[in-house]
Amino acid sequence: MTAALCLPFSSAQAKTVIEVAHTQMETHPDHIALLAFKDYIEKHAGETYEVQIFPNKKAGSNEQAIELLRAGSIQFMIISSANLEPYNRKYSVFSIPYLFSTEEEYEKFITDPDVIEDLGSRNEDDGFTPLAAFTAGSRSFYAKSPIRTTEDLKGKTFRVQNGRTNKDMMDFFNANEMTISFGEVYSALKKGLIDGAENNELALVEQKHGEICKFYSYDHHQMIPDLLVGSTVFLYSIPQDDYEIFRQAALEAQQVEFTVWKDSIEKAKKSAAQMGVEFMEVNVEDFRKTIAPIHEYMLKTRPEIKELYDKARSIGSQKADKK
Repeated sequence: MTAALCLPFSSAQAKTVIEVAHTQMETHPDHIALLAFKDYIEKHAGETYEVQIFPNKKAGSNEQAIELLRAGSIQFMIISSANLEPYNRKYSVFSIPYLFSTEEEYEKFITDPDVIEDLGSRNEDDGFTPLAAFTAGSRSFYAKSPIRTTEDLKGKTFRVQNGRTNKDMMDFFNANEMTISFGEVYSALKKGLIDGAENNELALVEQKHGEICKFYSYDHHQMIPDLLVGSTVFLYSIPQDDYEIFRQAALEAQQVEFTVWKDSIEKAKKSAAQMGVEFMEVNVEDFRKTIAPIHEYMLKTRPEIKELYDKARSIGSQKADKK
């Protein structure tokens, strides 16, 4: 990426401890990908770096960990792009509902090096530098009662990720949003504070949301990646050769995560079905049309996303032209 070219050369201290944080469980694809990240770094620079991974919010919530990372107190973390919107509005492009028509388009976009470079173009101001994007599948609504049409969303309260775009999305659906921490969702569901949530199928099993929410509706409203980001303070303090090792390790982790993700989703579906969760297909076009105006609204209010938005939309156009 461009920023890496201007990294100053400096000598890393012997056996520098690299702390990597995330909020998922050890069985999650993100964690397994980080094991590959650790292995690559210690294989290629083990005399200099020791990588320690802190899963399951051991370094705090996403909101807490990102501040530690920006200060250089931890060196890397995995975080949803939605959680990065408050720092750089470019990341809000991923939260636009129905930006992609298929997961194939989405995966092509997030693995494009130019996209990662664009996102990291103001990494000095942001305090973090994206190195790779991980797939998190598509997000759909799940609830205690069936969501078959957009009418079934009206008046209900759903947990959504933090970020202005997600609030806007729920406004278009005439539903209420609650932006609590991911780890608090189960308790909120149990207490009746929310009627449901929106996420991929892993949340039903790993977070046990399927114990309470028995209806999962495939509306596929968003495809939001998790990003492996590094502390800009740290990355600017190491030699260029070391930076390249971390960058290659991130790409290695990305490949592992994609493979593990697809397998994990199939297993989660089977486990959720055994929990009594009903998976329902819905008329996606009705959901898409209901919130179509949000695209124009986002482009008007956040002009900095336009280049990335056009690039994302062009992938679908190119595919259509080939048919």
